[in-house]
Amino acid sequence: MKGCVIHETKPEILYNLRMFGKNEQKEPTEKQKIGKMGEDYACEYLKMGGYKIINRNYLRKWGELDIVARKGNKIHFVEVKSVSRDLSAQADIFNDNVIRETNDSYRAEDNMHPWKLKRLGRAIQSYLLEKDISDDIDWQFDVITVYIDINKGISKVFILDDVIL
Repeated sequence: MKGCVIHETKPEILYNLRMFGKNEQKEPTEKQKIGKMGEDYACEYLKMGGYKIINRNYLRKWGELDIVARKGNKIHFVEVKSVSRDLSAQADIFNDNVIRETNDSYRAEDNMHPWKLKRLGRAIQSYLLEKDISDDIDWQFDVITVYIDINKGISKVFILDDVIL
């Protein structure tokens, strides 16, 4: 797992309901604001790592791809999982060598359930077909976890490379 600290991004004020043909605006929930901030941080992290963002929030009824990026000749389909917390009080969760079984902290990547992976697989297939991407082009699925400290305006970003669907 690789990590990085990135500073302050502001969420959009209005949330666009694009799913299932709805095109109305409404105030985003706190969870949606955290998710948007996490995706923004993840995009910045990827750009700093030499990735080119080619699509965000590719949405179909059967699934959504948070970020589609390219690095070299490979396409990366990226799922972003975000959670807000006081980062100074939760230093244990960032230790790469130890997982604290008694730690009550929610880990963003724990929300990758089998049904979510299945939906992501369908969305990836749709994207590849819709964009007419050749079978010769390599692709992989990555998960980025973002821990956001809203009070301090900082985040910690980690990437899990080449996750098996």
